[in-house]
Amino acid sequence: MASASPTAITFIGFGEVGQTFSRGLIASGPVRISAFDILFGTEAGQRLEAAAASLGVARHTALAQALTGSSIVFSAVTASAAEAVARAAAAVIEQGQLYVDVNSAAPSTKQRCAALIEAAGGRYLEAAVMAPVLKPGLAVPILAGGPHGAEAVPQLNRLGLNLSHVSEVFGRASAMKLCRSIIIKGLEALLVDCKAASESAGVSEEVFASLAQTFPSIDWPALAGSMRERVAVHGIRRAAEMREAGEMLSAMGLDPALALAVADAQQRGALPKKDITS
Repeated sequence: MASASPTAITFIGFGEVGQTFSRGLIASGPVRISAFDILFGTEAGQRLEAAAASLGVARHTALAQALTGSSIVFSAVTASAAEAVARAAAAVIEQGQLYVDVNSAAPSTKQRCAALIEAAGGRYLEAAVMAPVLKPGLAVPILAGGPHGAEAVPQLNRLGLNLSHVSEVFGRASAMKLCRSIIIKGLEALLVDCKAASESAGVSEEVFASLAQTFPSIDWPALAGSMRERVAVHGIRRAAEMREAGEMLSAMGLDPALALAVADAQQRGALPKKDITS
C-alpha cells in the first residue's frame, strides 16, 4: 500500500512553539515543514536556524517562499506582532490555505487578523493555547474558534494536535484564554515579588507557612520558585500577552490598569535573552 503524502506545513516564527510543534509533527506522521522567521539570515537567528536544521525544517528568509505549497500555516510569533504578520501573510497567502493563529492576542486583534486572512482567500482559525507548550508538546490543549473549526480541528488533531472547537465566532476562544491569563500571569507576578520581598526581609519561612495555612493544598515555596523561573524565561512574551488582555478589558469598558501592571511586572522579571539557556 502506498504511503500517505506528507502534509506541507509552514511556521511563521520559529521560537519555542514553532520548534516544539515541528518536533511533534515530525514524530507523528509524514509532514514537510518550512519556517520563516525575521531572524533567519541574521547573527541573532543562528540558534533558530541551527534548531531548524537539526529537525530537517526548511528555512526561508522570504515569507512568500515559505508559504508556497503549504496546506497549513501556523502563525507563532508574539502577541504584539500577530496583526502585522497576518497583514504580511494576507499579501502572499494562497487560496484555501489554513492559517492557524496561535498567538496570545486580544479578541479584537484576532478578529482583525481573521478579516485580513479571509479577505485574501485564506481560511483563518483562531487558536488559543491554554498552557506552556514545552512539556506537553502537541498534546497542549488549544481552544479553536471560527467557522472553519468544524473542518479544520479534526484535520489538525489527526496530525497529533489537541484542539477543541469552542465557537463559530472569532474572538471567543481568545477571550477564554486571556481572562484566565489575568489570574495565571498575575499570580506569577505576585509570587515573584512576594518571594523577593520575603527573602530580602528574611521572613520567607514564616510567609510561606502562613500562606500554607490559608491555602493548604498548595506547595508555596515550590510554586514561587517555578513562577520565578517561568517569568525569567517567558516574561517578555507574557508581558505582550497581558497587554493584549489590557486591550480586551478596555474594549469591554473595563479598567485595564491591573493587567497592564502585570505586563510591566512580567517584563521586569524577564532575563535578557543572552542569559537564558535553551
